[in-house]
Amino acid sequence: MREAVYFQMIDDLLQGRDWLLADGATGTNLFDMGLTAGDAPELWNETHPERIRALHQSFVDAGSDLILTNSFGANRRRLMLHGAEGRTRALNRRAAEIARAVADAAPRRVIVAGSVGPTGDLFDPLGPMTEAEATDVFAEQIEGLREGGADVVWIETMSAMEEMRAAAAGAARVGMPHVVTASFDTAGSTMMGVTPAAMIAEVSGFRPGPHGIGCNCGVGASDLLCSVLAMTAAVPDAIVIAKANCGVPQVGAGGVTYTGTPEIMADYARLARDAGARIIGGCCGTRPEHVRAMRAALDSHVRGERPTPAQIVAAIGALASPPARAGAAAERRAGRRRG
Repeated sequence: MREAVYFQMIDDLLQGRDWLLADGATGTNLFDMGLTAGDAPELWNETHPERIRALHQSFVDAGSDLILTNSFGANRRRLMLHGAEGRTRALNRRAAEIARAVADAAPRRVIVAGSVGPTGDLFDPLGPMTEAEATDVFAEQIEGLREGGADVVWIETMSAMEEMRAAAAGAARVGMPHVVTASFDTAGSTMMGVTPAAMIAEVSGFRPGPHGIGCNCGVGASDLLCSVLAMTAAVPDAIVIAKANCGVPQVGAGGVTYTGTPEIMADYARLARDAGARIIGGCCGTRPEHVRAMRAALDSHVRGERPTPAQIVAAIGALASPPARAGAAAERRAGRRRG
């Protein structure tokens, strides 16, 4: 039933325009609302539901068509760090219920996406986790999201193909539609060496297939847009998701800040659409004022020509972690031999 509802909402929304606006950050905004380092944001679904509701409402008011539940780390492996693994299903159910109430009260259709992040474990043979075990972990989390009213499972910030497969298998076991996004934060690849083209090619072959594939988080909006270009070139007909950090993260004495302004994020949104993304939003550091600027930019934008990486850099800033130049490794080896 949920899959049918999700499809109907997507179809209806895309009849009027060929893009959807997702929301912004969860964690960084909750820090502004009082969350402290080391706390689990997901526990706020029970202790501070009014703050979670207010955050969702702020994004709906800013123009988001899709909001993510406060459940990114609400799998039992990560909740073990807080002694809350026994409440996995209940915390996910509550996360979805809070977002569902905001979406249902909105003056337009708003999709509730159940956020599912990594387990935090390395997979065999590098670590203790197997795909079968991870599938069980994800299925437990997704059961709670389904019970709370999520429309779609939003698998995000992934690095390893094994974990993407396990999360998708968990969604399939529960009977929920899903999307998959990865974080390409290491010289154009994920931390585990997966490139955007390889990721979209493999994830497109999942059965049942995802209803969106893309990238989120990472090291900066310019880098993410280059990943979008690689994805849309590899699989032109895919529904590609772009959910970039608000500019580039900067670590200072006061903590982490982000370089993105509303104007930069508006430019990013237009470039994302030109690059072929269909669902566009923000990740870490993205506040409601950024989302509002993105909505205004997309509402008035006529899709232009596909940008080049050079045009992206010129518009919103240099790549924070550029891909290694072809042949660079061989040149370094040759230099060591000459020395």
